[in-house]
Amino acid sequence: LSGGERRRVEIARALASNPHFILLDEPFAGIDPIAVGDIRDLVAHLKDRGIGVLITDHNVRETLEVIDRAYIIHNGMMLMEGAPGDIVGNEDVRRVYLGDRFNL
Repeated sequence: LSGGERRRVEIARALASNPHFILLDEPFAGIDPIAVGDIRDLVAHLKDRGIGVLITDHNVRETLEVIDRAYIIHNGMMLMEGAPGDIVGNEDVRRVYLGDRFNL
């Protein structure tokens, strides 16, 4: 299976037990752009069904496009929490994590 196909199988297996929440660890890592879009659509569908989705990922752009709320952890401490726009606009987050040139 390709990386994207493996991700979809992982998510399907997690959904087999009818969870209220699922954790997706690095769902956008190592997959092609089409699969990234598919996973984003799948996460949106899960949210619409009332299933909570917790994502840990370093692909900030893809993650911020699909989430309602983010928690940025730096040096073991929560640096910032909030909506994606608030995260991107926060000076401390930009300084230690996103950089000055990052935009959505």
